[in-house]
Amino acid sequence: MEVMTPRGPAQVEIDEPGDPRLLLVLTHGSAGGVDAPDLLAVRDAALGVGAVVARVTQAFRVAGARAPGSAARQDEAWEVVLKELRARRPELPLVQGGRSNGARVSCRTARAVGAAAVVALAFPLHPPGKPERSRADELRGAGVDVLVVNGDRDPFGIPDAADAARLVVLPGEGHDLKRDPARVGGIVAEWITRYA
Repeated sequence: MEVMTPRGPAQVEIDEPGDPRLLLVLTHGSAGGVDAPDLLAVRDAALGVGAVVARVTQAFRVAGARAPGSAARQDEAWEVVLKELRARRPELPLVQGGRSNGARVSCRTARAVGAAAVVALAFPLHPPGKPERSRADELRGAGVDVLVVNGDRDPFGIPDAADAARLVVLPGEGHDLKRDPARVGGIVAEWITRYA
């Protein structure tokens, strides 16, 4: 489905389980797509625990851009998409999340869209080699429980456990979390069931 935002159209792919208990909305990183191995694994595992899974290709990616632009504009467009998805399934609790930049927008907008929790995959704590430019405030400011799943070889850094409800650091994984995506999916599915 397509949702028109102030930044142009966003594309949404929705998968439904037999007995929906939760709405999980996921999005991609700056230069990636919703077919990233970790996002597909999370979708598959979440469907197994009763989550309707909506994977959102944000408007900036639909337009062909590799960078989201300003956080305010990205968040504004994201909130329009979430309003539409919530209107379609108002009876279901909402958990939102994404990988890398998608994790950031999910943290920044969690309260505004009424999310019960956030799933942050490969949260980019800082630009590579620039730990002084920490984005930990976005995690702390989410206002809801945040699950962070990062690899121990992520050049974007690893958040502090105190800045999330749960931090899982996977040995041998980099920023793409593609070494064992099924494990990532299992961690997320187990965690989101508490919000169903």
